[in-house]
Amino acid sequence: MERIFEALFKFRPLLFREGDLTFATPWPMALLVLGAAVIAVLAVATYGTARGRSSPGDRTVLATLRLAALGILTFCLMQPTLILSSTVAQRNFVGILVDDSRSMTLPGEDGRPRSVTATETFGADSELVEALSERFALRYFRFSGDAGRVPGPEAMGFDGTRTDLVSALDRAREELSSVPLSGLVVLSDGADNGGRALAEAMVPLQAASVPVFTVGLGEETLDPDIQVGEVELPRTALQGSALVVDILVSHRGYRGRRVPVVVEDGGRILVEDSVTLESDGEPAVARVRFSLDEAGPRRIRVRVPAQDGEAVVQNNVREVSVEVKARRQKILYFEGEPRYELKFLRRAIADDPNVQVVVLQRTADNKYLRLDVDGPDELVDGFPDTREELFAYQGLILGSVEASFFTSDQLRMIADFVSVRGGGLLALGGRNALAEGGYGGTAVDEVLPVVLEEPAPDPRRAYTEMKVGPTPAGASHPAAQLRTEDATPDSLWAALPPLSTLNRIVRVKPGATSLLAGDAGDEQRVVLAHQRYGRGKALAFAVQDSWMWQMHADVPLDDPSHEILWQQILRWLVEGVPDQVELRAERDAVEPGERVRITAEVLDSTYLAINDASVVASVTAPDGSVEQLVMEWTVDEDGLYAAEVQPTFAGSWTVDVSAASEGAIVGSGVLHVDAGPSDAEYFDAGRRTAVLERLAEDTGGRFYTPETVSSLPEDLQFTGGGVTLTEERDLWDMPILFLLLLGLVGAEWGYRRMRGLV
Repeated sequence: MERIFEALFKFRPLLFREGDLTFATPWPMALLVLGAAVIAVLAVATYGTARGRSSPGDRTVLATLRLAALGILTFCLMQPTLILSSTVAQRNFVGILVDDSRSMTLPGEDGRPRSVTATETFGADSELVEALSERFALRYFRFSGDAGRVPGPEAMGFDGTRTDLVSALDRAREELSSVPLSGLVVLSDGADNGGRALAEAMVPLQAASVPVFTVGLGEETLDPDIQVGEVELPRTALQGSALVVDILVSHRGYRGRRVPVVVEDGGRILVEDSVTLESDGEPAVARVRFSLDEAGPRRIRVRVPAQDGEAVVQNNVREVSVEVKARRQKILYFEGEPRYELKFLRRAIADDPNVQVVVLQRTADNKYLRLDVDGPDELVDGFPDTREELFAYQGLILGSVEASFFTSDQLRMIADFVSVRGGGLLALGGRNALAEGGYGGTAVDEVLPVVLEEPAPDPRRAYTEMKVGPTPAGASHPAAQLRTEDATPDSLWAALPPLSTLNRIVRVKPGATSLLAGDAGDEQRVVLAHQRYGRGKALAFAVQDSWMWQMHADVPLDDPSHEILWQQILRWLVEGVPDQVELRAERDAVEPGERVRITAEVLDSTYLAINDASVVASVTAPDGSVEQLVMEWTVDEDGLYAAEVQPTFAGSWTVDVSAASEGAIVGSGVLHVDAGPSDAEYFDAGRRTAVLERLAEDTGGRFYTPETVSSLPEDLQFTGGGVTLTEERDLWDMPILFLLLLGLVGAEWGYRRMRGLV
């Protein structure tokens, strides 16, 4: 289309956009206009007095055609001229930034590597570079994770593991800031994964009036190809906990093919599944279940074996870091009356080394049974009445105990246990639980994920039996999984006997999720639901006899369903519960030599922020060497301390942080950072046309492909900055004007012939 425009209007559209129209006639403009007006009046008058066989309509058409031709001649006599600002030859510089990352080794539109296209197009012997060199001094830069000067693309290895476009633009702009700069040229596929917003680089370029001309390399979609999407795993997991992970597999060109999905830990296969690929671009989901039994930092590898003909095989693998903790999490179970639920819950988790359920059961007024406590003074006065005592636990279970037992401060403290401390709260069903226990309108009610209905006037009529099964959300939730090697989850749930409830729960709160539902005949009941609340989570399990799944006559003696369910519910209840020193890494995997920011949130025993703590990080390298770093308070956020760690070579680096305040140890934490080459360049590796177009448009440049980049020298000449001069381009001889004039004259003659006026 642009070529047709240039053929008709003499110049490319860009010159008309950049130039200003003026008239260079040596005669006074008013005289030309007056002369044209006189001739026009005479022409109209001539046609107006004409008679013969011509009608008024004929005379109008002929006069209009004659006036249009006269207008074109007048326009040409006025000598229209395009005024352009043009860069002065050999007085300006152009920076050429070439993507040096691994994605440039992937095939382009012609099947050859993108790096070959970049080298041939902008190499020393190319016609394009020769044309650019006639007018500009060229400076080449390579960029991937960092940027630097190079003599040309021939000197590049195209082996960078990241693409930091923002840093590259900043580096080139700063290095060329002392010379007249006409513009920057970027050769890339646009796959910017440096982690910084592109606007950070565009603002200073816009302020300095430096246009960026982008050349997009590669195809927008790679075909055929399979890619493993993001794998959502928790940052930490309790040793032995069951994990349910949805793995997204996207593809192009393999519709209908069934491919295996393999999950590995250190070369050991944890689980293997398969998934059928649907339409191109539509992700298929493989849901896998596995547990991590080995404590410490684990690098989980998810892969789909390479298929025949794949354009990229490196994006068939994803690796995710998980910190598997072997610690023992403490849960306080407060029960208001003796009942079987407590007995069988304790039996279900008796062999779990990572969960400790401390029992406080009321046996009479001000009398309690304490089980599994750590010492004679633990809970000696009953339910905790201070934050320090309650917040020492990671989880809290409330059994059948009425709300009036607690003081208002204790009820608020239970709510704060979830929202401030970040603990997990589980409310069980029972005759003195939930709405029947008077919790409606209390601070605990605010935390619960279910809506507490009005209790039944007659408790005996509240008794309801229901068949329990997972909701669609529960089918994929780690807290609601039943599994054996010989049976499917659906068959396991179907074989379990009904349970009973005294608490009518039919609605969950906005933002909450129902995991188990009960069929009560006339309505569906909520059996197990959860929601996030502040820093923690709250669950409601509105049944009173889950132990029937262990003791019912229809349940085989060796059926582990009851034990599995309770182990998973309690493990998930305390999963991710923060400690007094909670560590975060900006990224869990970095390049060797790259800095990563480590933060530590430091809280006291009531989980309030400490701003005057002494926080020290010990960084242990893979070779055993240790470096001490002092973490400074960030000031921006209470209780948050930060430091930068720089792994200098590949391997797993351990960061051990200890915090002290007023001479006493507050707490400690450990995290791991993996250093090694990144494979990010192989994911979503199609050309990001939108990114490159935006960069060019917002800075005043243009976007090209290898097929259209030949116009770059002329575009730089008339749109670039630096040292410029003014040029004039005549427009009176544009082919479109000659064609229009010829067409009008021909149209007049043709109309006369058609109407028999000649």
